[in-house]
Amino acid sequence: TEVAYSIMQTLMAAWELVRRSPGLQASTGEVEITEQVRDAMRKVLNSGQFPWGRTMIVLPGTESRSEEGMRIPDGRIDIPLLLIEITVRYGEHDPHAIIECKRIAGSDSRLCREYVYEGIDRFKNGKYASNHSNGFMAGYVIAGDERAAVNGINSQLSKKSRIAESLMPSKFTTSLYSPWLWKSCHPRRKTSSITLHHGLLRI
Repeated sequence: TEVAYSIMQTLMAAWELVRRSPGLQASTGEVEITEQVRDAMRKVLNSGQFPWGRTMIVLPGTESRSEEGMRIPDGRIDIPLLLIEITVRYGEHDPHAIIECKRIAGSDSRLCREYVYEGIDRFKNGKYASNHSNGFMAGYVIAGDERAAVNGINSQLSKKSRIAESLMPSKFTTSLYSPWLWKSCHPRRKTSSITLHHGLLRI
């Protein structure tokens, strides 16, 4: 969709800024990298580089409630996004898109498991984006390349007989086809399936 395209374009442009940061290295913590990505996304949106720069807002990380009526938050969103047009049209103040961030390396089975069970499955089970048809993940590739990371993630899905949910290459247009861009589709119990867009970002 157009919204998914704009989010992934913004994420990749922000990552190009983050990669130039002198302090960025494989040992940098997930939270610190995510803060840099959030700041860089704001810079990109304010730069006038994209036509949606004035209609997309990058919010701070925030606690979230997976179901309407809950009084106590049951999750924390890494990068919530607000789209002005949706707020104006529908009066919806909750985040309109969510980016979940994880460190990943295809050779590290622990990180691959966390990417699936603490990332993908938070969207699959409705803890995140319960009323969205699209979700977003940023994988900080700390070792190896994007293909190795995908193989590690898909191996974890395969072990649980979830081959149909494997990450596949994705492209929105011919100009946005790259090893960093992937997507996957996951069934849900209460609603229809959710499509996840994965940005695998090499450090």
